[in-house]
Amino acid sequence: MLGVRFPSLPHLLLAAALALPALAAQAADPLPTDPMARRMLACVACHGQDGRATNQGYFPRIAGKPAGYLYNQLLHFRDGRRINATMTHLVEHMSDAYLRDIAGYFAGLDLPYPAPQTTGAPPEVLARGEQLVRVGDAALGVPACAACHGAAMTGIQPAMPGLLGLPRDYLLGQFGAWRNGLRKASAPDCMGEIARRLSPQDVSAMAVWLSSQPVTGGPAPASAAPDPWPMRCGSAEVLK
Repeated sequence: MLGVRFPSLPHLLLAAALALPALAAQAADPLPTDPMARRMLACVACHGQDGRATNQGYFPRIAGKPAGYLYNQLLHFRDGRRINATMTHLVEHMSDAYLRDIAGYFAGLDLPYPAPQTTGAPPEVLARGEQLVRVGDAALGVPACAACHGAAMTGIQPAMPGLLGLPRDYLLGQFGAWRNGLRKASAPDCMGEIARRLSPQDVSAMAVWLSSQPVTGGPAPASAAPDPWPMRCGSAEVLK
C-alpha cells in the first residue's frame, strides 16, 4: 500500500503472537476475505472480534468510534503521548496514511454493544456520577461529559469518542493516567485538566454510572459539535 512503511520482522512476530489467542478462538471460522480485515487480526487479540471488546476486560471497544479520534490515538501511541508498549511496537513504523486507513476501518464497523457491566451500584454513587456526566460541577470548573461526548454519550464527529460500553476499570485507569501525566492529548489537554480537578470519589462515580448504562439502537457518534466547546480542547481536532 502506498505510503506505508512496513514493520520489521520483530514487530511482525509480535503482532502474530498477539493475534494467536484470537485466531485460536476462531479456529472453526474462516479467515476474513477482506484484505484490511485480515491485516487487523492482530488488533482482535486485545480489542475483541471486529474491535468490539467485551465490557468485562480492560481493553476498550474501538468499533464505531469516530475515525478522527482513533487516528489521533494511534498517532499518540506512535509519537509517545500515550504510553503502551504493545501499541507503540505495533504502530511505530506505520505512516500517517496507514494509520488513517486503520482508523477508518474500525470507525466503519456498526456492531451491537454488550449489556451494561455494572449492576446494583449504590444510588448515591449513581446520582453523583449522573450529575457529573449530564450537568457537570460548576464549583469545580468541570463541564458535563455530555457537553463534549454528546448527549447520548456516543461521541461527536470527527474526533470525540463515546464513553458508553467501556469497562469500568478502563475508565478509571485512563482518568488516573491523565491525572498523573501518563496520558497526554493534543494541547490544550482538557481531559488532563478535568482529571486533576476531580476527586477519586468523583471519578469512580462517573465510571460506575457510565458502565451501568445500556447502549440502545443507533449508537453512532453525533454529527453536530457544540459551538463553542465548554473548554478549549485539542482533542476536538483531528491531528494533521
